[in-house]
Amino acid sequence: MAALDQKSPNVLLQSLCCRITGKSEAEVAHQFQYAVRVIGSNYAPTIERDEFLVSEKIKKELMKQRREADAVRFSELHRKLQTQGVLKQKWSVLYLLLSLCEDPRKPSSRVGSYGALFAQPLPRDAHSTPFYCARPQSLPLSYPERGVAQNNTSMGTSGISSLGVYSLNGPSPTPQSLLIGPPRGAEIGEVALVRDILYVFQGIDGKFIKMSSPENCYKIDSKVPLCKSLRDISSRLAELGWLHNKVRKYTDSRSLDRAFGLVGQSFCASLHQELKEYYRLLSVLHSQLQVEDEQAMSLGVDSTLTLRRLLIWTYDPKVRLKTLAALVDFCQGRKGGELASAVHAYGKTGDPNMRALVQHILGLVSHPILNFLYRWIYDGELEDTYHEFFVASDPTVKTDRLWHDKYSLRKSMIPSFITMDQARKVLLIGKSINFLHQVCHDRTPSGKIPPASKAVDSPKDAAELFTDLEGAFQGKIDAAYFDTSKYLLDVLNKNYQLLEHLQAMRRYLLLGQGDFIRHLMDLLKPELARAATTLYQHNLTGILETAVRATNAQFDSPEILKRLDVRLLEVSPGDTGWDVFSLDYHVEGPIATVFTRECMSHYLRVFNFLWRAKRMEYILTDIWKGQMCNAKLLKTMPELSGELHQCHILASEMVHFIHQMQYYITFEVLECSWDELWNKVQQAQDLDHIIAAHDVFLDTVITRCLLDTNNRSLLNQLRAIFDQIIEFQTTQDSLYRSALEELQLRMQFEERKRQREKEGEWGVTAEEEAAENKRIQEFQEFHAKMRSELRILSYSYQGIVQQFLVLLMTSSDESLQFLSFRLDFNEHYKARDPRLRNSLGATRGRRSSNIL
Repeated sequence: MAALDQKSPNVLLQSLCCRITGKSEAEVAHQFQYAVRVIGSNYAPTIERDEFLVSEKIKKELMKQRREADAVRFSELHRKLQTQGVLKQKWSVLYLLLSLCEDPRKPSSRVGSYGALFAQPLPRDAHSTPFYCARPQSLPLSYPERGVAQNNTSMGTSGISSLGVYSLNGPSPTPQSLLIGPPRGAEIGEVALVRDILYVFQGIDGKFIKMSSPENCYKIDSKVPLCKSLRDISSRLAELGWLHNKVRKYTDSRSLDRAFGLVGQSFCASLHQELKEYYRLLSVLHSQLQVEDEQAMSLGVDSTLTLRRLLIWTYDPKVRLKTLAALVDFCQGRKGGELASAVHAYGKTGDPNMRALVQHILGLVSHPILNFLYRWIYDGELEDTYHEFFVASDPTVKTDRLWHDKYSLRKSMIPSFITMDQARKVLLIGKSINFLHQVCHDRTPSGKIPPASKAVDSPKDAAELFTDLEGAFQGKIDAAYFDTSKYLLDVLNKNYQLLEHLQAMRRYLLLGQGDFIRHLMDLLKPELARAATTLYQHNLTGILETAVRATNAQFDSPEILKRLDVRLLEVSPGDTGWDVFSLDYHVEGPIATVFTRECMSHYLRVFNFLWRAKRMEYILTDIWKGQMCNAKLLKTMPELSGELHQCHILASEMVHFIHQMQYYITFEVLECSWDELWNKVQQAQDLDHIIAAHDVFLDTVITRCLLDTNNRSLLNQLRAIFDQIIEFQTTQDSLYRSALEELQLRMQFEERKRQREKEGEWGVTAEEEAAENKRIQEFQEFHAKMRSELRILSYSYQGIVQQFLVLLMTSSDESLQFLSFRLDFNEHYKARDPRLRNSLGATRGRRSSNIL
């Protein structure tokens, strides 16, 4: 039995005939042919609702009456009628016309002779296309078959298992009728060519028409005696076999290739369905040929199945096979969404028949894509084994980078009928669901977002859905997108306080909480003045907690305050606490998706810049306090008036510079950028919008605070100015300290002198007077040194500021150009440096041209 199971149906049938009759295979040839016809027949009423067979019968009647032009016109009108939905019972109309044209005087045997032609049809596949409306019988199993090793499942899927064109175990022997050629020197008859053509239609070499491998086409041997007209018609008909081979070769090579994916297998299935309809037509033609052979032997009637009639009847199949062959060529090497795009491109034609054909194939091809899409947007599941879907997943990415790196768009697989905006929304929907499940540990309660995946639409529904991209399809995507994104943002805001953490970043790391920052700086001043290597983080953390309890920061949420911490940066030789101190803010869980490591490093850079600028303001405040407190005390030392005046002037320049810089940073950079960020966050439709707005905010702050690579020279100049302010504080403190010490010593000397004079003694001795004069001389030398240091400091500061202003003036950022105007509002530096005059003129010229 195992051996029998491996044989083809025609071999088994032939063996059965031999066993029943007890004769050899050659002796039971006639019985075998009869058995094949019986098995291939389906005795049913001749009046069958089969539009194609009735139309074919009408064509034959017209051809018998030598009305070829009417047959062509009828074929064209019938094809147009098929594209219209006005008539629902087209077969009834056609059958009525056929009945009216028949001669009632003819014998009824004529109907019986065509009984096989109008027999009960094969069941039509639910997904077959609207053309090729034939309902034929199977081809006889004794015909030569193509060697295709397929199992029953694959044959059933392709819709060819019911046809006898292809066997399971290779080709059967060629019938004896084909092996017997025409007499030598006699011209081949048209009937023999018709038989050959029917074989060629199936991709099988005939007796006279064979495949020419060098030329890749079917050719009639030039030695065969045949008139030119029949040779030309045969060549035209043989093209149908070449087209069939091309499509069949593609399906054979791809059907068993699992790597081709579900979309590719659907494409092969659609091609199989088209070939199935084509085979049905061939079965009708072959059945007609058999009937006419029997009539020719019994009644001597000539065959009506001519080459010209075959040319007419195969016109539509040839056009469709040409489309399929071109589609196969265009789809070579493509799979998944890219394959669907290729099929969709062929649907842009003005021929309604071809458009319907491609639309039907597209429905089958896009069905797996719709399957992927529904599971992704409703369940967040992505089972794309062969990488066909346009959403890609990287399993190596950890949970903390799920939103940013795990899922991405595979742009080559985005079907051309899906827009980039729709693809982006599809990506966001599934990504949001996975983010809720894996990062937020939220299993999505029912009613919050769309329910679990519903039953997937049929291929027909898929085709209709993808033809209405701006309607039904867009509606499905938008509904899932808005509901899922809204729910995700609600979870982040309510359960994880995303907006509160964003405001905390502004208050603490961007120095928005003014009272807290000022008090913290006051408390940290003694600690940070020490060497960086002597600092301990726990001491600084204690000071931080003191500053929180003493200011309005104490009213913040405990969830916020517990994340605020102190951080010490990497220590370099010579650094003080001011150089390494930084505030830190700990983030983890879902909010770390917004506040990534890159974002937190940007926050730390901005904090260090703002902290240094705030320290300059703090230093200048101390300088001004020192000047105000010591001004009256040092009036008794007139020799210091010049230096003190120089200190006042230099301090005023620095105060003006720092105030303008602080205004620029606080209002023009931070406040304006923060207002834009907050408005975007309030209007955000999904998490990506929030992340993008936050990234733009940080990039803007980094750029306009001169922290990017393009403004490195400006930042270096600004840091040099800050260093000059610190050096000026040190120089002025040294001046005041030495002046106050000298003043104290002079006051003590005068007091001793008055006391002695009051006692009636000399006020000073010669030795004391000499010592006093020597000390005064040393102070004057120190005073001259301090005067020189102040002069050098002032000159160096003004030179650095001038260079800074030149860089600002030549910047492409208008806000930096306006900053240069405010820094030199009285044109003090412009008068000292001709480069500023040139830059100012060029800037004004550019602005005037822009206005004009």
